[in-house]
Amino acid sequence: MNCCFYLAISRLPLGTVAAIEFLPVIVLAALGARGPRNAIALTLAVPGVYLLTNVHLALEPLGVAFAFANAGLFALYIVLAHRVAQDQRVSGIDGLAAAMLIAAVVVTPLGGWQITTAFAHPVLLLAGIGVGVSSSVIPYVTDQLAMSRLSRATYSLMVSLLPATATVVGVVVLAQIPSVPELLGVALVIAGVAIHRDKSTGECRPAITGSD
Repeated sequence: MNCCFYLAISRLPLGTVAAIEFLPVIVLAALGARGPRNAIALTLAVPGVYLLTNVHLALEPLGVAFAFANAGLFALYIVLAHRVAQDQRVSGIDGLAAAMLIAAVVVTPLGGWQITTAFAHPVLLLAGIGVGVSSSVIPYVTDQLAMSRLSRATYSLMVSLLPATATVVGVVVLAQIPSVPELLGVALVIAGVAIHRDKSTGECRPAITGSD
């Protein structure tokens, strides 16, 4: 999931990738909990993602492909992470540690050889450590802590802010000024995520919660 995310944001604006990330979970939740609210959520989210992908598809088809791969893996992550967090037989943090170890074993043979040059550059090495800690360790640990304490609706409502915050970070930090179609696409995805209603609780919440 992280590999696809990095490959996507190296080609597409951060806000675009974050918005695309939510489409699979909205679709799955709408299929699993049919109703007028979910139909509206899907009606909003799909054209939003279309606007975002249509802007970049001609120039960066590979970036769009990585973004959608990341989206599918993100939905799977939410399903598995919530199960780990709710499993009373093991601490969520312990389960996360096992998952990280397995991920390292799987991913290192694929891309580990590319990091050898970084060991000769302390700044690059420190930057890599910073990315690893801030993108994997801290967020996934806090995910586990949140999932074990918050309702799925509350957790997902907080996560639904991701496309908006990613767009803001893209503007402020990366100087990625979104076009009008991109802004509209992000807004439609956020609206679709926010309006979705979970079938088990009857609460209004983002589509992620179907996976949670």
